Amino acid sequence: MQYELFQSIYDRAALRHGGSKHLEQRLARPLSSTELEQHTDDRWLAAFSQKVFQSGISWQVVRNKWPGFEEVFFQFDIEKMLLIHDEMWEEKAKDTRIIRHLGKVMTIRENALMISDCQAKHGSFARFIADWPSDNIIGLWTYLKKHGARLGGNTGSYTLRAMGKDTFLLTKDVEGYLRLHEIISTGRDTQSALKATQEAFNHWRKESGRSYTEISQCIALSVN
Repeated sequence: MQYELFQSIYDRAALRHGGSKHLEQRLARPLSSTELEQHTDDRWLAAFSQKVFQSGISWQVVRNKWPGFEEVFFQFDIEKMLLIHDEMWEEKAKDTRIIRHLGKVMTIRENALMISDCQAKHGSFARFIADWPSDNIIGLWTYLKKHGARLGGNTGSYTLRAMGKDTFLLTKDVEGYLRLHEIISTGRDTQSALKATQEAFNHWRKESGRSYTEISQCIALSVN
């Protein structure tokens, strides 16, 4: 596979966004593994839950309601989530302080279970995430989809990015670039497409020394 030089991608993004200085100011950078481990696991559950509720609804509406979510769900304390019985979950889903959606509310319990399982195996969910190699980030996406609730599609990867894990994102712009350059040709979420995408990003990472986060943003900013 012949990949476009990352420098060409970067130069095009810089040209379209006011030069390299302005481009660098726009780029988010991932956290180090040590910094990622500083996240407490309740914050991971809160982040997953917020992204689940933001799916299909205005993100700002969810943000405005979020203090209510924190209150209703005990600041997303993992142990407390696992102690809530079914009837109480149903009552919480009716609470006017949150966005009332039983299906999405129940993902909080399922994702608390996933986090608890990782705590037992790795000491903390934060450590599990921090130790996962970004050169196989699609493997982490698959894990979240398989073991979590409603964490497939963009939800899991967007949460990882928001929390500082080094990951590329398959946004419409990035997907469009990959298709234009014939890096992927099948469905976006097929294993062949994900593997080809990972291989391309691994190539650009090795070539440029940039993080997957920065490379992904530069690609998105380089297209029309």
